[in-house]
Amino acid sequence: MTKLQRVKKLGRKYVNPVPTAIGGARLMFKALSKLIAGSEERVPLKTLGPFRTDVAAYETAPASGLRITWFGHSSMLVEIDGVRILVDPVWDKRASPVQWAGPQRFFPPTLKLEELPRLDAVLISHDHFDHLGAGTVGRLASLQPDVRWLTSLGVGAVLQGFGVRPEQVTELDWTESAEIAGASGAMCKVTSLPSRHFSGRSMFNRFQTLWASFVLRGSEQSVYYGADSGWWEGFAEIGATYGPFDLTMLEVGAYDDLWRQIHLGPDAAVRAFRELGGAGSLMPIHWGLFNLAFHAWRWPIERMRELADEQRVKLWQPAPGLPTEVVRGVEVRSDWWQ
Repeated sequence: MTKLQRVKKLGRKYVNPVPTAIGGARLMFKALSKLIAGSEERVPLKTLGPFRTDVAAYETAPASGLRITWFGHSSMLVEIDGVRILVDPVWDKRASPVQWAGPQRFFPPTLKLEELPRLDAVLISHDHFDHLGAGTVGRLASLQPDVRWLTSLGVGAVLQGFGVRPEQVTELDWTESAEIAGASGAMCKVTSLPSRHFSGRSMFNRFQTLWASFVLRGSEQSVYYGADSGWWEGFAEIGATYGPFDLTMLEVGAYDDLWRQIHLGPDAAVRAFRELGGAGSLMPIHWGLFNLAFHAWRWPIERMRELADEQRVKLWQPAPGLPTEVVRGVEVRSDWWQ
């Protein structure tokens, strides 16, 4: 039976595509023990960067049709066949309910929100703080009031609470699609698909909004944005139904075995990439900006490099803030993290 279907609910709560344990008090006790016992360099000891985006790059369209600017973690600008989509933007100082405590950025934003080019859409995968920054959303809503916002079921109310006009928001259920028009008339089809994760901006509203992965398909190029997800057998069906992909974005950081059902980590990311078809390049995301786990901050990309070399996977891993074209067959590796 296909698992790529619209989401189910139990009462007010959305349900994962396969049985998934999030964990309760017992997991929190184990996590606290790891937090106290660990000695890894979870935050860089030296100042990173500076990283700076040359905004003049956006004055010229990418020759390949696909260009990505990765701002760290899961925030990026996707320019695909004439359409500009900003994905999970977090310019906030901290991925936290408050800006005076919580995980702090390893480096400042590589450009100001005011410097972003005209956007055609902003895509928000789910409502966690490391994917939806309150200050960022409010500022963007003011700077680009006519931009279209695409998100998962229930997240529209969160966006509106931060200043986004209701008529600018489109919520998508799994398997639903929306067409985004570029300034020149180009079109990109954005399709919401299941992921194995959860939602909520507090302990009291978990699962009450939806989480998702997405396919972005332009006239020539295709991208899979995995957002946050643990391993599940649906990756193969996504690849068979919606692939192949020129670029596959999968999370590799903020991982621990305690939450392997809701996060991939490098090893499962390579497995998922294979299941998705293994075409094009694999872009490691969800790392390099916030301390959200117990591993050393460099570990995700170090492990990713090992796996890519062992299994002959083409990595696409640019430096933060650098607008970089995706060219078929061409690998991109940056050593900024060293």
